[in-house]
Amino acid sequence: MPAAPPPDFAAALAAGPLVLDGGMSNQLAAAGHDLSDELWSARLLADDPQAVVAAHRAYFQAGADVAITASYQASFEGFARRGVGHAQAARLLASSVELAREAARSEPGGRRRWVAASVGPYGAVLADGSEYRGRYGLSVAELAAFHRPRLEVLVAARPDVLALETVPDVDEARALLGLLRGSEVPAWLSYSVVGDRTRAGQPLAEAFALAAEVDEVLAVGVNCCTPQDADRAVALAAGVTGKPVVVYPNSGEEWDAGRRGWRGEPTFRSARVGGWLADGARLVGGCCRVGTDGIAALAAEVTVLRVQEPGAVG
Repeated sequence: MPAAPPPDFAAALAAGPLVLDGGMSNQLAAAGHDLSDELWSARLLADDPQAVVAAHRAYFQAGADVAITASYQASFEGFARRGVGHAQAARLLASSVELAREAARSEPGGRRRWVAASVGPYGAVLADGSEYRGRYGLSVAELAAFHRPRLEVLVAARPDVLALETVPDVDEARALLGLLRGSEVPAWLSYSVVGDRTRAGQPLAEAFALAAEVDEVLAVGVNCCTPQDADRAVALAAGVTGKPVVVYPNSGEEWDAGRRGWRGEPTFRSARVGGWLADGARLVGGCCRVGTDGIAALAAEVTVLRVQEPGAVG
């Protein structure tokens, strides 16, 4: 892969904590955009890029320090099904980083804002809920072959960090970490989990341990799981890896892949952040169904904790 971006993000993380944004799809849907397409929010990279900028800007205004790009469900294969050629697909992938940068530049206030390039799992491209199951029937080598081209494009766009996110399976983690190892490209690795296991059923301790010796991984943790499962995972991730922890659960509702909708009651509460920080989290935010109000409340909690106990969270 191309040369790594400057190591500024690592220094900011060491001084942490940093607040991540919430669900990109949540904000776009709230603005009236139709996300029923297989490309999900990635469709708007081509059809309405300024809508993506507006979504990032809304989260920055809510108090987020880090924007996660709209590339989660973007892939060469997915764009090809829409008749988009390889060269144009590469430009759209790269544009996800620049759109987040545009939003960051437009926000005044002197606070540094960061861009994390989303690298979603193979299952996201299938658009059938497979990222909540894992076990795709592909080998580690096949998964690496899928991820390599878009990783190269995203790294060349020079985000501050890669977000290897919603990973449901240790095989996919091995593929991604194999591509990352030795590249000097900073990244975080976050699993989608149920209880103390990955979505594919492997013990979380085993899954986290894969990242322990990969220098490029700045943080490890969980996302797009219930807040309750996130609570339990933070201390485990810190204990297994000795690295800062990233945690951004969904609202606590459950995704119904058949109906392509959410069901259940939200359990995301900003008050949880104190426990996350105490257990080793340094990147905190929300995922699906956590919008700007949730991120604003979480950012306010982080600010209070910084003032009350600067040594405990800094």
